[in-house]
Amino acid sequence: PVAEWQGRTARLWAALDPALRERLAAASLHDAVRLGCDLLREEEEEAALVQLCHQAPTDKKPEAASWYREQGNREFKRGQYQAALRLYSKAASHELPGSPEVSVCFANRSAALLHLGHFEICLEDIARAESHGYPDRLLPKVLLRKAECLLCLGRLQDAQDILRVLESKTALDGVMTTHLTRLKKLSELKVKLGEKERCPGPAREARGGIPGEPEIWEENSSIAGASSSLSLSFDAQRGRHLVASQDIVPGQSLVREEAFVSVLCPGESLRLQDGDTAWDTGATNADLYCHRCLRQLLASVPCWGCSYAKYCSQDCADMAWQQYHSTECSLGALLLTLGVFCHVALRTVLLAGFAEVSRLVAWSHRGDKNLQNPEARCKPLSEAPGAGAGSRGVPGCGSNGQNQSSYQAVFHLLPHTEQHSPEHKFLCTLSVVALCKQLQAAGLEAAVLNQESPQQWSKPKTCEKTSDELSPELKTVAEAMLRHVLQLQCNAQAITVMQELGPGDGAVVDKKPVRLATAFFPVLSLLNHSCCPNTSVSFSGTAATVRASQPISSGQEVLHCYGPHWCRMRVAERQQLLSQYFFECRCPACLKELEPGLKSVVSIRNSFCCPKCQAQMQGEEDTLCCSNEACATSASRDHLSGRLQDLQQQIKKALDLLRGGKADQSIKMLLKCQMDAGTFLSPEHLLMGEMEDHLAQVYATLGKWQEAARHLKKSIEIVEMHHGPSSVETGHELFKLAQILFNGFAVSEALSTIQRAEGILSVHFGPQSAQIQELQEMKACLSELPRNFLQRT
Repeated sequence: PVAEWQGRTARLWAALDPALRERLAAASLHDAVRLGCDLLREEEEEAALVQLCHQAPTDKKPEAASWYREQGNREFKRGQYQAALRLYSKAASHELPGSPEVSVCFANRSAALLHLGHFEICLEDIARAESHGYPDRLLPKVLLRKAECLLCLGRLQDAQDILRVLESKTALDGVMTTHLTRLKKLSELKVKLGEKERCPGPAREARGGIPGEPEIWEENSSIAGASSSLSLSFDAQRGRHLVASQDIVPGQSLVREEAFVSVLCPGESLRLQDGDTAWDTGATNADLYCHRCLRQLLASVPCWGCSYAKYCSQDCADMAWQQYHSTECSLGALLLTLGVFCHVALRTVLLAGFAEVSRLVAWSHRGDKNLQNPEARCKPLSEAPGAGAGSRGVPGCGSNGQNQSSYQAVFHLLPHTEQHSPEHKFLCTLSVVALCKQLQAAGLEAAVLNQESPQQWSKPKTCEKTSDELSPELKTVAEAMLRHVLQLQCNAQAITVMQELGPGDGAVVDKKPVRLATAFFPVLSLLNHSCCPNTSVSFSGTAATVRASQPISSGQEVLHCYGPHWCRMRVAERQQLLSQYFFECRCPACLKELEPGLKSVVSIRNSFCCPKCQAQMQGEEDTLCCSNEACATSASRDHLSGRLQDLQQQIKKALDLLRGGKADQSIKMLLKCQMDAGTFLSPEHLLMGEMEDHLAQVYATLGKWQEAARHLKKSIEIVEMHHGPSSVETGHELFKLAQILFNGFAVSEALSTIQRAEGILSVHFGPQSAQIQELQEMKACLSELPRNFLQRT
């Protein structure tokens, strides 16, 4: 939840009678909800939550739509079509349903799409504009655009039909007549030449590429979504976990699972245009990805009830409305205030349906004590609803071992009720109760309990005053939601994507991993943690794929990293981060670093060096001493840390200069940063590699490919040193080097780099991934060059 709500609940907790705090700390989920309902009766708390919701509005504002459309027009005239595209989408999301202005948003957006070369999607937007009542007087302009798209797509007959319709209209102005004549001549030329290819454009609708090798996959007979090369094991210390039932090779797919539920995280705001503005012009995950399938958006379909939810198609919008958004729509501000875990919990029970939720909650009351004991939980599965006798499979599976209800598998994940701090449990309880009270007050209870058909659902009216007492059914929903919020701390899976930095229209595309959504993956949750895992997880939309990142012998446990990797942080930092999962990591990497006198490799490589002799500085106290006894220089740790922070700020300014088109100034500042860093940072420090990477980026922007390659090779050396030669980090750097060598026509070196990048990235992402496809396209292009050219390069 937002910090203000966390602060209010913390103050409320501190003010409670000690005896009541003790009761809450020991309460079952059922009793916690009942007590939470009593404690949230104070109007002051409810009013405070309403006030916080005003800071995250999700309702539609026609004045905002008008402003965004004007800003989009301004960016379009400047030739900033990508920014214009996003601004027109923002405008469409704020228009009221049925208003004629929304058709103008779609028509304007289609113009930006045409300039960007997205012809198929441009046609979709034109169809949307027409279906939403685009003014007749402006229709010829849109039809001309449609004809141009059809010509570029090679659909000559369709284009000619539209041109004939336009010719018959006499009200065309001079500019449009000229444009029509040009298109007509182009059409005739295409017919004469028999041309069937698309017009050249800066973007393609879909990456054709060269098909990668099909992956061998055999479904496990007892674990849905898992490979037949895995089996399920259990012991009291590790709980349920997956082990290899045969030898596994790197790159082999082990789990393919669709998320039971996923919720988009708003994410950081990416700037669309410069300057301070009346409305937020930043593009967040909410603007860039479909709220249902997480597909990247070009031309979003807005929800007609709120300004927040956006979809890749009308089908996705309709499906989301039917499954959950009809309930969530008017609660958008509250869900953003209470946070993504509350949102995931609500969507989980909506997808499961009240009948299934109430059945499993009732069963949990009968076996509540066993649910807190991992060993005991292995036994009563045969007694769980839908489980046959003797079932020993994934929680919620039947006697045949098949996953008969994904919700059962989610419900059986451990909530660790007794291990959460009382304060955290109190925060979660009040948040869930507040959400259920708003469901009741907004007239949404019937929809939540599945007592209305989807045809009867419509956008409810938001009510700010909630009733004091929850119905028994909503208390059941609240209990299930509280269970899921607590489960998420140990079982939430972040869906991550590689997001482009900047406009993405350069010859070399820089990307960084970002958290896109939070999800429940019941089978993926069976994987235990290791700081040095033997698997790699990748995502495509709402689907996760787990692949072996190294050889796994038969009988060996299959392990996943929960975040703190041994290459990225020291053991003390890792153990602190892992405490949220209620276990102490005893993986080989941790045990090795915990040996007396052994210093972390991360500490050594990311160390400070002596300002005088460049030897490593060492010491655990505030004062660091040079490891070279002949030098004996000392320095304050705080002073060196301050210099490091100043350096990072200077690097940030250099990158801002690059984004502002001032590449030469950016290079000067980065080179100065590099010289400064060399006086107090180890040559192996990760920041030294990052600076080399940034310099490569700037030189690539200027088309100085050899210089860019030289700096990127230095970056790769440092990345390999930290993460290993077969790591995903090294793979990403090699991918960038391949792009630079390709653009610089360094053919033989490019081909060998492509081959190495392919080998690494196919292990982590599979042969069908977008990066592999692009590498194969580069390789095919280079291989088609004349032989004498290849010999020269």
